[in-house]
Formats: sequence, C-alpha cells, structure tokens
Amino acid sequence: MLKFLIEKECKQIFRNSFIPKLLVAFPLMAMLVFPWAATMEIKHINIHILDLDHSRLSQRLIHKIEASTYFNLTGLAASNSEAMNVIELGKADIILEIRPDFERQLIHEGAAKVMISSNAVNGIKGGLGASYLAGILQEYARELRSEQAPAISPAPIPVIEVIDQYRFNPHLNYQIFMIPALMVMILTMICGFLPALNIVGEKEAGTIEQMNVTPVSRFAFILAKLIPYWLAGILICTLCFGIAALVYGLTNAGSFLTIYFFAAIYILVVSGIGLIISNYSSTLQQAMFVMFFFMMVMILISGLFTPVTSMPKWAQAITIINPLKYFIQVMRAVYLKGSGIIDLLSPLAALITYALFANVWAVLSYRKTA
Repeated sequence: MLKFLIEKECKQIFRNSFIPKLLVAFPLMAMLVFPWAATMEIKHINIHILDLDHSRLSQRLIHKIEASTYFNLTGLAASNSEAMNVIELGKADIILEIRPDFERQLIHEGAAKVMISSNAVNGIKGGLGASYLAGILQEYARELRSEQAPAISPAPIPVIEVIDQYRFNPHLNYQIFMIPALMVMILTMICGFLPALNIVGEKEAGTIEQMNVTPVSRFAFILAKLIPYWLAGILICTLCFGIAALVYGLTNAGSFLTIYFFAAIYILVVSGIGLIISNYSSTLQQAMFVMFFFMMVMILISGLFTPVTSMPKWAQAITIINPLKYFIQVMRAVYLKGSGIIDLLSPLAALITYALFANVWAVLSYRKTA
C-alpha cells in the first residue's frame, strides 16, 4: 500500500510542471546569488576629507586612503560646515578631519590627532567604516615611525609583534561563513513549504475525500507525503555541495556522510512542520501565510546572519526550540571544522526530538474521516 501511495505522490510532483523546475532553479539561484549579496563585509564606503593642514604628510595620508579598496573618496571639503552638510545629505558615510597642525605635531611631538565622524544611521556600516579607517591611520603611523627611526639606536624601543591566526576561515571570507548556513535555509524553504501546500492542495481539489474513504492508515498517508520530499532534500543537498565546490572552492572539512545523516533527520523535522500546518489549514493562502510566518521567525533567530550569543537573553531562550539553529551549527561545524557525530551529540539529540515530535503531531492531526 505504501509503495502505491509514494508512487502517487511522485506522479503528482512531476505532473506539476512548476515544482520540478523549482527544485532545481531555487537552489541554483540561491547558491549563486545570495552569498554575494548577503555579506557583512562592508566595502565602497564613501569618505569625504577635510584637510586643514595641506601639508606633505596630510596629502600622503589622503592618497593612502584613496588607494584603499574599502573607501571611495567623494571629495575634499573646504570647511567643517561643508563637510557636515555632505554627510547630512547622505553623500558621504564618513568625514575625516585633518587638523591644521597635523604635520608639525607628527614631526615634533610624534603624535597627531584627527577626527572621524561617521554616519551612524546604518550602525554597522558606520562602525566598521570607522574601524577600517582607524586601521589605515595606524598603518600610516607605523610607516612614518619606520622611516624616521635612526639607523643606530642606543636603546631600541621594545615592540610586541602580534601574529594573527584565523582558524577555519583564514582569510575571513564571509561567503565561507554563509554558504553552509545557506544550504540549511534552502532545505528549510523547499522541504517546509512544499509539504505544507500538499495536503491543503488536495483539500481544495477534493481528492483528499477519495483518500479518506480508503483503508489507508493515517501513518501510511503521512509517511507517503514525507518520503518524496525527503528524497528531494537529499538531492538538493548534493546539488548545493557541488555548487559550493565548483563556484566557491569550498570543500567539506568533515565527512559528507555526517552531513547527509543530519540532513535526513532535519528534512523530517521541517517536512513534519509543513504537514502539521497543512493539516490545520483550509486554503492554500492560509497555509502559505502561516508557513511564511514560522519560516521568517526561524530564520531570523537561527544564527544565519548574526551569532546567537549576540542576541538578547530572551531571544537566546527562544532559539532553544528552533531546529534551524541546530542544523546551522552542525553544517558550519562539519563543513568548516571537520566535526564528527560524537562532537555534535547535543544538536543530534535536539533534532531527533523535534523530528519525532513534529511527525507524531502530523500523524495525529490528520483527520481521516470515512
């Protein structure tokens, strides 16, 4: 009986000309476009410079900032009021004010002050832009010290050299951080939305009444709904792995079997949630809005963009019941760190619990009437 039910579900999927195209097109578009657009790496920051010194060293500093890949020099202001007007109009993100005695202080006192004014409407862009600019100023100061240091120093100044080492993402590439989590989001959207629309679609078409008068058990009916999307999710995972390797050069540091194992459990979780929503919905529009609400909440508090530990305490408490958070942790740990199942027992227990809970609820909430 189950075999024929699964065959029926597969025929329904491929009979719809849109769904097979969606299963391929959505992962391709998301993997090829989203990692480039969803980035926290800020570049092309517009900077306006107020140079009140007009000296050789101030001009050299301006050229150094202009050569940076992070900043676009929008112009030089003649006065403070002009500079502030530029930032108020939104034509610049940062104003750098070089004081009139900049060169004299550097030569005679060994230190000089500049002022950085950031447009903090976008706090992330303003904060990171000021941080990048401060880094350039520090590097410029080190260059001047090395040039002006005497050839023979009776008492060398002690220097502590700091060597940075970034494990698992040595070049701090934000795409490497995003791609494993993006795979989770793709699985969530496809394996959550499509099952959610499945049963309610049969309700609107009237075919669900024909199933209700058959001896098919509720368990077999729900299982037949889950298996096709479970297989589709595994194939989508494989497609995403190939895109990550071919387009971004990102290969799995751990075992693919570990990822497939966790993915198989996670697909059951989101598909079960979709079937629960479908069981309680009367129309496709209702199912779509309810599913969209849950997906938005799950994605925003999953750690996809921002670390869970940076959220308020109440938000961190909510993430405990969010299965998306656990699978994102698994994907990043396996893909980037090479973790194994033994290292991930806590998220494994959580995902198994949610899979059992969601699918038992899906079976019990399906109202089969004869």
